[in-house]
Amino acid sequence: MDRRRFLQAGVFTAGGTAAIPLLTTAAGAQTAGTSPYGSIEDVAPDENGLILPEGFTSRVVAVAGETVGETDFEWHIFPDGAATFAQEDGGWIHTVNSEVFIAGAAGVSAIRYDADGNIVDAYEVLRGSSSNCGGGPTPWGTFLSGEEVFATGGFLWECDPTAATEPQARAAMGIFPHEAAAVDPVREHVYETEDMPDGRLYRFTPDAYPDLGAGLLEVCAVADDGSVTWIEVPDPSAADTPTRLQVEASTAFLGGEGIWYFEDWIFFSTKFDNKIHGIDIVNQTHTLLYEANPDDVAAGTAVLSGVDNLTVDEGSGDIFVAEDGGNMEVVIITPEGEVAPFVRVTGQDNSEITGPVFNPARDRLYFSSQRGPSIKPIGDINPAMVTEDMFGGVTYEVTGPFRGIVEAPPETTTTTEAPPEEATTTAAPTTAATSPTTTIAQIGNQSGDDDDDSSTGLIVGVGAAAVLVAGAGIVGLRRRGQA
Repeated sequence: MDRRRFLQAGVFTAGGTAAIPLLTTAAGAQTAGTSPYGSIEDVAPDENGLILPEGFTSRVVAVAGETVGETDFEWHIFPDGAATFAQEDGGWIHTVNSEVFIAGAAGVSAIRYDADGNIVDAYEVLRGSSSNCGGGPTPWGTFLSGEEVFATGGFLWECDPTAATEPQARAAMGIFPHEAAAVDPVREHVYETEDMPDGRLYRFTPDAYPDLGAGLLEVCAVADDGSVTWIEVPDPSAADTPTRLQVEASTAFLGGEGIWYFEDWIFFSTKFDNKIHGIDIVNQTHTLLYEANPDDVAAGTAVLSGVDNLTVDEGSGDIFVAEDGGNMEVVIITPEGEVAPFVRVTGQDNSEITGPVFNPARDRLYFSSQRGPSIKPIGDINPAMVTEDMFGGVTYEVTGPFRGIVEAPPETTTTTEAPPEEATTTAAPTTAATSPTTTIAQIGNQSGDDDDDSSTGLIVGVGAAAVLVAGAGIVGLRRRGQA
């Protein structure tokens, strides 16, 4: 799908017609556009409580506290950000975060599917981290998992979906409340969102791509005309000043959530103002793709509200956005400018939709209901965090005739193409220090007192990626073949 089709959509705002795809209505209740999959209104829920377009079916693949498929692995609670990874046998691995706000109690789990979509294994990829929220895949086959630690800041962990290598934490990528991450493989950058009311958007340039152990961290600044520049962050470790407050000229984004790279664009969401943003990386310009009318949000009539994780169907260019609240939908934004519900989860008002992601063939969409019905109330585990009617979470699969279906999973490779010229980077007054890779032995102390400086970044190919894990406590890695 040509990315420029996003800029051809008609838009309406309170100020009139604009030349960018803002998709809010001028006044009154916001009504759904025309979905390429048809309306889900007047459709009855299926046996799993999902309302789906005609031709689509659902499956529950995991329930918190229950074993996954025929395996002996118990699915974690509070499933959140996710990614999928193609395997040589035609199957794929589905990694999912666990957003538990208890130090050392969160992590990442994985489900392994064969070429027919049957569950053949499930296991732990990362454990001992804290509040793993969003994340994202890398082109070289690892999963980036963000710790959303508000008080002290968290790490971005790089994880091996196969659990064959040890998790690591990439301190050089910044210590802050991480949400999600997306890799631009052409210019060799990683973009990161920050889930704070005055959070920032960051860009990390590795010294030796794809090794994420050291590099340059920059923060986004958007000018009044929409032009974008990137300014060096003086201290990615945030030892004295929170990362987001170190560069006065940087732009605050109200609660950064999901982010995805697609065809020279970065798409990301901000939850406190219900916006979907786009950055044209080639021209370094910011575009507002969607903004919910606040009156419609308050009335519960907005087509899309509580914006959260998102993904792109890379065969069609459709953006799929999960709702945190709203009416528990995954909403589609098409390159033609239509905004419409794709799937709705019923009977789970106290939950949120998390982790939408396609399998490599793009004929299956995965997502979770983070606090959906499970075998026991989460109040039994963490009573200070939840109400009695909130449960541990359910992970779903939706199968059907998606527009981006491919005949065979695409082969993932690391590009060697020279990056095109970009907007000039402005350096901050202080030189940014490059932090070494943080290993398990170093995690317990964020002060940097560990004398061991022998750890180095890990460069890994498809199917043999490095695993990064950050957080307090002991990280346990369940290796394949272990009980």
